[in-house]
Amino acid sequence: MSEARHIVSITSIRSRTGEHIHSVLSNKSELRAITIDPSQAHDEDDLLAEIGYKQELKREYSTIQIFGIAFSIMGLLPSISSTIGSGLEAGPVGLVWGWFTSSFFILCVGISMSILSSSLPTSGGLYYWTNYYAPDSIRVPLSFVIGCSNTLGLTSGFCSINYGFASELLAAIYINRDGDLNITNSIRYGVFAATCISHIIVSSIASRQTAWLQTFSIIINLFVIALFLIAVPIGAARGIGFNSGHYIFGELLNARTWSPGWSFMLSWMPAIWTIGGFDSCVHMSEEARNATRGVPIGIIGSIITCWVLGWAICIVSCAVIKDGDVEAVITTGSGQAMAQIIYDALGKKWAVAFMSLIAFAQYLMGASILTASSRQIWAFARDDGLPFHNFVKVVNPTLKVPLRAILFGGTLGLLCGLLILIGPVAANALFSLSVASNGLAWGMPAFLVLLPHGSKRFRPGYFYLGKIGTTAIHAITSIWIAYVIFMSMFPDGKSVDKNTMNYTCVINVGLWILSLTYYFTFGYRFYSGPKSNLDDSSSSIEVENIDVVLGEKES
Repeated sequence: MSEARHIVSITSIRSRTGEHIHSVLSNKSELRAITIDPSQAHDEDDLLAEIGYKQELKREYSTIQIFGIAFSIMGLLPSISSTIGSGLEAGPVGLVWGWFTSSFFILCVGISMSILSSSLPTSGGLYYWTNYYAPDSIRVPLSFVIGCSNTLGLTSGFCSINYGFASELLAAIYINRDGDLNITNSIRYGVFAATCISHIIVSSIASRQTAWLQTFSIIINLFVIALFLIAVPIGAARGIGFNSGHYIFGELLNARTWSPGWSFMLSWMPAIWTIGGFDSCVHMSEEARNATRGVPIGIIGSIITCWVLGWAICIVSCAVIKDGDVEAVITTGSGQAMAQIIYDALGKKWAVAFMSLIAFAQYLMGASILTASSRQIWAFARDDGLPFHNFVKVVNPTLKVPLRAILFGGTLGLLCGLLILIGPVAANALFSLSVASNGLAWGMPAFLVLLPHGSKRFRPGYFYLGKIGTTAIHAITSIWIAYVIFMSMFPDGKSVDKNTMNYTCVINVGLWILSLTYYFTFGYRFYSGPKSNLDDSSSSIEVENIDVVLGEKES
């Protein structure tokens, strides 16, 4: 018996298209791929139906609000406050130039993701693209691993943001009490858990309100940044003075036991973690009013804004370190290097006020990332990719919000956050865990599009750099992501024990192995890749020039 690959061309289907696509997509024994041309869809709902899904969520998010959810999750000053100690372990050079350099490569990743999202805008995003561009032999298990990895990455991002909030809030209390507070791991987790529960409640309100929350978050974040860039230098000028330009841009220190060069590379993590919220725009694609344009604008705009403003914050922070004593800032009793920098520059009252404002901005970050992660969780459950998927994928018919996905994501965050009880080193793994898990999900689709199979299937959307430019960007993204995953799993020093271990390598690699094990032993019964949920009641759309490539059949 011979084998043949059948190609069927569907052109100018103008009625009951949703039903037709549903019948084709559901026939998994025959179908291997559907080549989608985004230029043929007349609006966002048409394109979503062409991709294979019906519109279940409200399109409430404007382009500025799509930008806002990424900018809010990045939360510049709160995020830098949470990670500045790591950057300063290589001195001012590690923080200032580490931020500037890594931001360039992060922008390349964002451009790569913008190209992909403009072509196929769906909340599933990364695992959907992986399934779409991967070779037939591996597309389903590979997309399953990417879906799990992206879910863990967003969840650990939620955890690390709320851990940062707890630390900032407790630092404000510590300063206000003149150090009369013993900040234990249990206290940190208690504040963390209460924050997670409140975020579940906040994120469960109607979609229109959560959209406007992003606008409010933009205002708060910009206000806090402006206040910092104005007040801290003024306070330092009146008191402790400024460090020299040579100190800010040329002082390389090493608080780690690694070589100075590698220590400098590890100090890139503040920017990598802070600006890592740009993929949230992708997960809001099915709620964006103009996804093919708005999502790329949100991704690239948020990265460039954070690159510039974040670099300014890093420069000011290094300029006002009292007597240039980095060690005193890193080892402060409050546990927050930024709190000590502000305290030295402005005094107790301003430090308490600033840390309270920063903590509030960080709280808004947590609400935003839970909103974004719940859409990824919901999309993955919609394709039967998660345990309890039948429960999780239900959308509240009144609010048009995936309430159960929000609950699932918040509960998962509470469980992952138990690392806080081990100690600060284990809790800090939440930051690098977010980088490594999301990194694999960000890099895989870009890498697949570089391969012959993926390259043939790619159809440009509104945002495109041409074949040469797009290929170059995807190549840079793939190499950078591989490097970042490797880097994020290193401990802070050569001597490793339970107190200095970087738990990212154990958790991340363990999750990837468990995901594959689960898929091949049980998950394959339910998950067979993204599948259509269009039904007979789907609205009619106009679709042209879809090449349906049927799988290998015996003839």
